[in-house]
Amino acid sequence: MGPKSVSPLVGFLPLIIIFGIFYFLLILPQQRKQKSHQMMLQNLRQGDKVVTIGGIFGKIVNIKGDIITVEIANQVRVELTRSGISRKTQ
Repeated sequence: MGPKSVSPLVGFLPLIIIFGIFYFLLILPQQRKQKSHQMMLQNLRQGDKVVTIGGIFGKIVNIKGDIITVEIANQVRVELTRSGISRKTQ
């Protein structure tokens, strides 16, 4: 009995399965989270309470295109780009 001939595809099958698991457990959820974050950034409105990526809480007082003005204390306002907003709060 000689050595059996194995298809090259069978040799790559474990690698393909590992990539499929990696895609469904890591890549796909990250893409969904990123898409959700983009939608949140696009739907920001004046009066929304937000948290910046630096952890500062504030309220949106003005939006001009990509620049958002956030009031972080009484009469203390900072300007941020939309990407500087981490999340909305209640």
